This record gives sequence, C-alpha cells and structure tokens, in this order.
Amino acid sequence: MSAHAATPGIVLHVPHASFAIPDVERKAFRLDDDALALEMRRMTDAYTDDLYELPAVEATTVAFPVNRLVVDPERFTDDAEEPMSARGMGVLYTRTSHGEPLREAPAASERARLLAAYYTPHHERLTSAVNAAIDTHSACLVIDCHSFPLRPHPYELDQSHDRPEICLGTDAFHTPAELSAAARRIVVDAGFSVALDRPFGGALVPMAHYRLDARVAALMIEVRRDLYMNESTGERRADFAEMRARVQELMRQIITAFEALVTPD
Repeated sequence: MSAHAATPGIVLHVPHASFAIPDVERKAFRLDDDALALEMRRMTDAYTDDLYELPAVEATTVAFPVNRLVVDPERFTDDAEEPMSARGMGVLYTRTSHGEPLREAPAASERARLLAAYYTPHHERLTSAVNAAIDTHSACLVIDCHSFPLRPHPYELDQSHDRPEICLGTDAFHTPAELSAAARRIVVDAGFSVALDRPFGGALVPMAHYRLDARVAALMIEVRRDLYMNESTGERRADFAEMRARVQELMRQIITAFEALVTPD
C-alpha cells in the first residue's frame, strides 16, 4: 500500500497542543497572567496540532480542547496509579514545572466536575475513534503526538541534557517490536537522532483497550521543540513548514510500516 493511500485505521492523539483555559477555570490558578503564560509556554506542546496534521482521509485526529494545566488527559485519573502525582502533576496539577504552587488541590466535588467536563468527554471521543478504526479495518494504530524542550524542566524524571531530536515512546503490550524497530529506522534514515522511551516513554491507549486488545497498536512520537519553534518567544521558526513536511513524511512511512505488519500477504 502506498504511503499516501487512505488510512482511516490511524488515530492521531494530540493531547497537549491547546493554550485554552476557560474563564471559569482561570480563577483556580494562583499565578498572575504573566507567570501563567510562561508556565503554559513551558508545558504546552505548541503547534503540535499543526506539526502532526494529516488529512482526514489518512487519519482521524482527536485533540484535547483545553490546556493540560486544567486537566491532563494523558494521566491516570487515580493518583495512586499515576507516578507524576508525587510531583503535584497528576491528572489535576497542583505544582508548576518548577515545583511552585499552581493551585490548591481540588476538593472531591471539584475534581469530579473537572474530570466530567474535560477528561471523560475527550476519552470518549478517543475511544470512539479507535473503535471505528477497528470496526472498519480490524486494527488501529494510535499515534500519540507530542513535543519536548531542548533542556529538561525540573519536574521531568530524565534530567539528562543529551536529548535526541526525536523520541519514540512504546508500550510493552501495544507496540510491536517490529513497529518500534521500523519507526526507529525511518527516523534515522530521515536524518534525525532518535531514542526509544527517552526522555519520555510510553504510548497512550484508551482504557477500554489498554493491555486487553492487541488489535490496538500505539506509538508516541515526540519532536524536540527547538527543531520547529523558538522556545523563548513561543514563535514558530521560519522553516516551520519544512519541518512539518518532514514530520508528516515520517508519519506516513511509519503508517505504511504498520500496515505491512497487519495486512495479510
């Protein structure tokens, strides 16, 4: 199958691109406007909705509509299961990327409201997209679309400054070894440095399928931000369109590799 053929069995998950904080949620944050803007610039995967965009005939995109400081859709809802909750950055952040107070821990009723307003509808959309892909094609690849800073923020578990240009995140159940190997080879052949599960690891799968349904494959792709934007100003680089085209070609080649794995000879 051509790398540019229709592939509706592909779901792109874009969880951290939005800068939107609804007015009703703004009052909970203890930061002034300038400090909040700085924290969003640090924590938001800016422009990843554009960087990873593919036409609807090639993939279904599910993007989280608000900023991750409101609710992080990539965290477990139970803090006991979420490692980042120990740093005040579970599904509802109470600390900034530098460990400063962000907001008070929401009461149980407020926590339930936030999850019902943002987290649950988003994951219902993601689950529906994956189910539709399986129903139509018997298999689905979820590509988890992210970016990461050139230098680690204090909250990050991996503080190494030796960061690859592309990070590929995998899941032991949902990422076939052949897929991760093919993706790594594709990235290297495109001229990027690459690492598996470093500085970030894992790949998101809807809980309805997580560790249960091998028909759902997953791969996280993280692009280092300095390759496409100015991290200090938050502006796109002048050559953003060129980088976008390179990322889209990587994705198309990875999709083709996935199709080769699941399509009978």
